[in-house]
Amino acid sequence: MDSRATSRWEGNLTEGSGEVSMATGVGGVMNVSWPSRTESAGGKTSPEELIAAAHAACFNMALSAGLGRDGFTPTSLETTATASFEKVEAGWRLVRMALKVVGDVPGIEDAAFVTAAIAAKEGCPVSNALKGNVEITVESSLL
Repeated sequence: MDSRATSRWEGNLTEGSGEVSMATGVGGVMNVSWPSRTESAGGKTSPEELIAAAHAACFNMALSAGLGRDGFTPTSLETTATASFEKVEAGWRLVRMALKVVGDVPGIEDAAFVTAAIAAKEGCPVSNALKGNVEITVESSLL
C-alpha cells in the first residue's frame, strides 16, 4: 500500500507559510510555518509533530502485535511521542524521539511489558525509518 500527502508552501522560509493534507482527507488541511517548528505551534503543525504522531501510532501497533504474540491482549496502550527539532552544527535536525507508553495489559508483569516495549521500538517501521539518524528512547509503565 502507498500512502500519500500533499504540501503547498508560499513565501520565504521564515515569513512564509504552507499547508499539508493527507490524501485520505483525515485531519483536513493543516497549516505549517517555520515558527511552528522552532518557537511555538501557534495553532499550526510541523513536520516533526506529524512524524511524532506517525511514530506513536506505529509504535502502538507494533507493541500490540508483540504483546499478542506473547499471549497478552492490551486493554489500552497510550503512547506519547516527543520529537526534538534542534539547531546543530550542520543545521536544523530532528535529533531525538522520546516514546512514553502507559499500558493496561491484564496478566503481564512489569519486566515483560518493558521487554515488549523495547522490542516494539526496535521493530516499528517508523522507528526503522528513523534509525541511524535520530536517537529513539522508550519509557514504559503499566497502569
